[in-house]
Amino acid sequence: MQIQAFPQPVHMCRDIWQIDLLEQGRPCRTGAYVILDERPTVIETGAAPSHDALCHGLAALGLAPKDLAYVIVTHVHLDHAGGAGHLLTLAPQAKLVVHPRGARHMADPSKLWASAAQVYGRQTDALFGSMLPVPQANILVRHHEETLSIGNRTLRFFDSPGHAKHHFTILSEEDGVLFAGDAVGIRYRTGFTGFPFEFIAPSSSPVDFDPTAIHHTLTMLQDLPFDWVYHTHFGASAKAAAIHDTRRLADAYAAMINKIYMPGIGLETVMDELRRLLMADVEAQGHFPPNLDALDIDIRLDAMGLIYYAAAQQRAQNPS
Repeated sequence: MQIQAFPQPVHMCRDIWQIDLLEQGRPCRTGAYVILDERPTVIETGAAPSHDALCHGLAALGLAPKDLAYVIVTHVHLDHAGGAGHLLTLAPQAKLVVHPRGARHMADPSKLWASAAQVYGRQTDALFGSMLPVPQANILVRHHEETLSIGNRTLRFFDSPGHAKHHFTILSEEDGVLFAGDAVGIRYRTGFTGFPFEFIAPSSSPVDFDPTAIHHTLTMLQDLPFDWVYHTHFGASAKAAAIHDTRRLADAYAAMINKIYMPGIGLETVMDELRRLLMADVEAQGHFPPNLDALDIDIRLDAMGLIYYAAAQQRAQNPS
């Protein structure tokens, strides 16, 4: 396949570029960020099926995997880190930087894969390909507020639960940028949805959605010195808008599921309520899409996560 078959990397700021990983063959869904500093660094690898898009994007920037010093994953969900082992086989000199809760899953991905299979079922292989273990010697853990110098900038890591317990965000103060993974919502781009507008919504996919943790994370991030959120899904949002909309809708998601939840509630019931909530929200912003079909995969996953959250809340309130 020729490099022209893939989108060209997009310049974000200074020496930071975004590579569209074409998750599930769809543009503007999942992106990796490349920092062309003294020690070249990639943030996010996507899943294994995105490996070719990532490598072609690197080549377009004049890099080969052997040139990378660091590969960072914000968390170990497969659409962010599933391809890390594949990339590290071509980049044995690189360190994989990961949250302390996620490190063991990169060294031995068997439990992570089994957990994903419980969510995605028979689609797991088609969606995510395969996972390869990363040698323990290549894994570098970064704890809350620890740093990593990559040349002309120092990255700082912040424990950022709410979407996942194994999630950190990465601040580049020199650039005024936060690499946010999924911690500050998803930016739904026109190139992905086909809608003539863009909007931000949280991800409540299984199994760690926690609106209280989201509030704590967003309050912490609000005080950090950055102007732009770089989402993995997808691209840049202004800080204030990303934090405001993620907080507001996380609360709305929680209120909705708390209102309707009962043991045994059907997934389709929750999906329908979530569609209504999101449609009302975008209409309140002055947008009137005919439907939200482009979001079907996310709505299904978010509904599953909300059911899991509500069930866990009920168990905590009524322990047997």
